[in-house]
Amino acid sequence: MTNNFQEIVTFIWDLADLLRGPYKRNEYQKVILPFTVLKRFDSVLEHSKRDVLEAYNKYKDTIENLDPILRGVAKDKDGNELGFYNYSKYDFKSLIQDPEHIEENLIHYLDSFSPNVRDIFDNFHIKDHITRLSKANLLFLLVKKFSESKVDLHPDNVSNHEMGTIFEELIRRFSEQSNEEAGEHFTPRDVVKLMTRLLFIENGVHLKEEGLIKKIYDPACGTGGMLTSCKNFINEINDSVDVVLYGQEINEEIYAICKADMLIKGENAENIKGPSSTLSDDQLPDEHFDFMISNPPYGRKWEQDKEAVTKEAERGFEGRFGAGLPSIKDGQLLFLQHMLSKMKTDERSRIAVITNGSPLFSGDAGSGESNIRRWIIENDYLEAIIGLPDQLFYNTGIKTYIWVLTNEKPPERVGKIQLVDATSKYVKMRKSLGNKRHKIRDQDIEEILDLYCKFEENELSKVLDNEDFGYTKVTVERPLQVNLEVTEKRLENLYTVTSFKNLAKSKSKDLEVKLQEEEEGRKKQQEIIEALRTIEGHYKNWDNFEARVKKALRRFKLSSALIKNIIPALSEHDETADYVTDSKGNLKPDPRLRDTENVPLKEDIDEYFQWEVLTYYSDAWMDRKKDKIGYEINFTKYFYKYEPPRPLEEIEKDIKKTTAEILELIKEDLDEI
Repeated sequence: MTNNFQEIVTFIWDLADLLRGPYKRNEYQKVILPFTVLKRFDSVLEHSKRDVLEAYNKYKDTIENLDPILRGVAKDKDGNELGFYNYSKYDFKSLIQDPEHIEENLIHYLDSFSPNVRDIFDNFHIKDHITRLSKANLLFLLVKKFSESKVDLHPDNVSNHEMGTIFEELIRRFSEQSNEEAGEHFTPRDVVKLMTRLLFIENGVHLKEEGLIKKIYDPACGTGGMLTSCKNFINEINDSVDVVLYGQEINEEIYAICKADMLIKGENAENIKGPSSTLSDDQLPDEHFDFMISNPPYGRKWEQDKEAVTKEAERGFEGRFGAGLPSIKDGQLLFLQHMLSKMKTDERSRIAVITNGSPLFSGDAGSGESNIRRWIIENDYLEAIIGLPDQLFYNTGIKTYIWVLTNEKPPERVGKIQLVDATSKYVKMRKSLGNKRHKIRDQDIEEILDLYCKFEENELSKVLDNEDFGYTKVTVERPLQVNLEVTEKRLENLYTVTSFKNLAKSKSKDLEVKLQEEEEGRKKQQEIIEALRTIEGHYKNWDNFEARVKKALRRFKLSSALIKNIIPALSEHDETADYVTDSKGNLKPDPRLRDTENVPLKEDIDEYFQWEVLTYYSDAWMDRKKDKIGYEINFTKYFYKYEPPRPLEEIEKDIKKTTAEILELIKEDLDEI
């Protein structure tokens, strides 16, 4: 990295001070980022600027579509086509030579870019800011500052990799300043490096052939750092591989930066789609990929995507969300399904994706989350999960997990899932960056990869069968045994019975009628209660009490359903009471005693029930019609270490010490008074 890298970042960052007043702090990046991109394009185009102008002036009056010609002329110093151009006579140096017309000249300069670059600046809404800056008499000053040597972004001095780092550093700083979530846009490089190595865990075994074409995709690509990392890794192994990058990004400004970065690096920037949500607007519907890598947003609602996602889910596995839909509160498992739907059907694909802990265990058996996990695991897509240290990301300190998935496991991993506890593999940073206080060193990455590759059981690695994560949720019933009695306390329970409460409700839209019907309903409720008060005695037989209630309420001509709902409100569990049976003599279950048991898939349900339930409740039974299969990945359970409580003597000693210190402080305060 160039020695002046930090100087450039600091200088550009300090330019934001020029905007103070006309712009709020959270708006600074809307100006500084697009101008930084514009300056980079200006510097990259410098080498062939004269050739492009000559070609434009030569053909502008005779050829309608100049785009192919100008693309062919715009080249770097090595003769490689840049893939974009600008046919304006202006550049940053010449713009400041005419301060009186800088606004119109700068607009002309922007309009003279190739369409792919104009799309980038349209998403920055840069013209709106040019007008705003001009009105505030700041436009000339800002362009002049960006023209200084301290912002030399020429490719001879700042490599593409360094330029990407400059973008990321500026985004991070602006996001922290405006309290936005920087981590939504890019992932720390240490985490990206680990994910990349895990994605290509075979260290190039499948990448050493000649003439390979590999497609890599990130559905939440941010500034494109993950995509670039993957390409660099592959080309270090075999520079003959044609690596094609694809991505989609929802944020306009970040999409613009990513597309600009790809364009400058010579990538096909048209493969970067957006700005739109991948979940509801997949802009690469027919593409499938060799490798996928992503850090999608976690803990974010997908409510804005609901209509499109639900419609897609109705297509079943012909669409992207056939396994089910998670809670509206979190779309991480939607991204997982989306990526799995992008795997190749006749070739090997691999995925590395980061989530928080929620997708591992949220949702009960039969829920959308559990069904998605079930589909992933039963199809043997999940190869491993690596638990990372906390405080790795700029915008959150929570623990995160890397999922590694594939449609073609190595033979030894078939039917297996490896869990790796890498929560201790980090060092503290000397200076925190937002919430990032921990860093994964190269040494830590090698140790994590070693645990992964050895595929052995030890303190930090667990190898489990797919079935180990599944269970059957069995409904356990116990017989209904209640005593029944009309008391004032039990009568109050009637107002919790929906059908009884509805007696005093009206659906009429006419206010007068509504009030009258509600009053009549309340009167009827009271009359029912008075009728029930005539029932005396303490009953332990349901049928006897039911007959007495029906007789007392006969004149009201209530539905049998309402009467059946009234009786439980007047009951109380009593193991000395008679069992309640249905018309066929079968025991009725007590809903209040209903429970469930999660029986591991590897265990016999009848044997489990015998030992875990009947041992304690001999009259219980299972309602197997309600069985549900669930899957969860309780990561912590497999690495739990028992820590004995501290000795009481030690705790007592600490309490006495703390108490003495508090008393001493109080004494000092009293002495001062």
